[in-house]
Amino acid sequence: MKTKIHKKLNQLESTAICGNDISSSVLYVSALAIAFAGQYAWITLLIVSVVLFLFRKIYGEVVGALPLNGGAYNALLNTTSKSVASFAATLTILSYMATAVISANEAIHYLHHIIPALPIIVATIVLLAIFATLTIGGITESAIVAIGIFLFHLGSLLVLSCFIGYFIWQSGLGVFFQNWSSPIQDGNIGTAIFLGFAASMLGVSGFESSANFVEEQQKGVFPKTLRNMWMIVSVINPLMAIFALAIFTLPVLHGAEYQNTLLVEMASKVGGNWLAHLISIDAFLVLSGAVLTSFVGVSGLLERMTLDRILPNFFLKKNNRGSSYRIIIMFFLLSVSVLLITKGDVKLLAGVYTISFLSVMALFGVGNILLKLRRAKLPRPEKASWISVLIAISAVLIALMGNLTMDSGEGPSNLMVFLDYFIPAILFIIIMLNRVALLKALISFIHYLFEPIKKIVYKTDRRIDKTISRINKQEFVFFTKGEKIATLNKVMLYIKRNEHTRKVRVVTVLDKDEHLPKNLELEIDFLDREYPEIDIDFQVIKGKFTPKLIRDLSQQWGIPINFMFIGSPTEKFPYRIEELGGVRLII
Repeated sequence: MKTKIHKKLNQLESTAICGNDISSSVLYVSALAIAFAGQYAWITLLIVSVVLFLFRKIYGEVVGALPLNGGAYNALLNTTSKSVASFAATLTILSYMATAVISANEAIHYLHHIIPALPIIVATIVLLAIFATLTIGGITESAIVAIGIFLFHLGSLLVLSCFIGYFIWQSGLGVFFQNWSSPIQDGNIGTAIFLGFAASMLGVSGFESSANFVEEQQKGVFPKTLRNMWMIVSVINPLMAIFALAIFTLPVLHGAEYQNTLLVEMASKVGGNWLAHLISIDAFLVLSGAVLTSFVGVSGLLERMTLDRILPNFFLKKNNRGSSYRIIIMFFLLSVSVLLITKGDVKLLAGVYTISFLSVMALFGVGNILLKLRRAKLPRPEKASWISVLIAISAVLIALMGNLTMDSGEGPSNLMVFLDYFIPAILFIIIMLNRVALLKALISFIHYLFEPIKKIVYKTDRRIDKTISRINKQEFVFFTKGEKIATLNKVMLYIKRNEHTRKVRVVTVLDKDEHLPKNLELEIDFLDREYPEIDIDFQVIKGKFTPKLIRDLSQQWGIPINFMFIGSPTEKFPYRIEELGGVRLII
């Protein structure tokens, strides 16, 4: 049965999906920065822009070399091990969960300003359900909605900026200069900028989203989404902070109502109620767009993890539009449960949101370093310099440290709330990664307890053995160009440590004029004896090593392409890695 080919996303569609998330930050990040940095808030937001500029190259290099869904998970999977990659994936999932719940709840709060009778919790669940349904309908259909929200958001901000510009032209910059000369709250400019920068880094949440659905984008679109998101953050966020400081005095800006709805207050000041209502509607829509980003991003990530057998195959079921609807439904139910557990007080999720996404950005930088060290020969369209990678990672770690020190002392700390969600999630992943060992341990435990009842033990033993055999039945393939035995041994060690299998096919593809490398058969025979628990089957195939050959062999042998490995290709390799259909790099 032929698989339906789905339309890839263009630049506007891709930018809209991830841009709604990052551009919605203007609704809260300017107020946050002013709360900690005062009159220097716009400077801290410009520093964030510089950090994000460095991450453009970092993401561009990693995803350009490995253009597969999964973001930081994909980067670490191809440079380290499944366990390390799963750690990054867990953080990403928690980040998406927190983003979905917080954005949906805040969107309904903005709508509540216009419709006071609106029930917050029920309306939030309905909003989450609407965007879950949209995502199940297909990513292309979701992109149409995202574009509408994105363009309306930019248009609303443009209208607001024009009114503010006219207001400042009429009233002058006296308020701004008054704020500029005001004393810092604690008298320490360095501390103010440090905490302001840490708070301002929350404004780049969503920058990582594009990497999680890169396979759905047209060729060459991904780096353009990074550029577009960087431009949005670099212009809008500092500009709105400057506007706020030019309209209101610092004591007014530190008020609670201005912290929660700063842009609405600015709109009301310069344009009246109609403009305030326009910004409220815009806030509702763009925060809803951030919910859509979460669903799209987590769908691509969890699908990739399921293909790699970290999650149960149950989640791979797709509808006729190509959407993994079981993943989306699970994420929707998880988000609703979190909303109900917190009783709508989504500030409890702030720790999860902050630590998760900043950690993901730092891990992506680590993935870039590992790519440079372990996959140096892998072709990539651009490269980030060592100094820029180290500066970017350091900046994110500083922001993370700053957010961990912001706690007021009331209620649980950010770290404790984060651990409440992270520990159960990572335990589940650890169980899935080690399920064969746990099943074997279960056999021993049952034998110990029920040895007197041999019939029951025997039947249970056989069932569990069949489960282990079914897991280990999956075959893997390594395409060799004639590597030395030391390299082939590394391949076997990787498979032994990271995959559950009892059979590996070592395949060499020879063109009509090529000959089998000397001693290759003897070396593979030696490895077969060295690893008695794994059956190594050596095969020689006549032909050319092409994406078509990989697909044909996958269909002929019944082995998924993502269970086939190759060494890192060089610049001379005629195909890009995404053309190989998901073949993984192992050395």
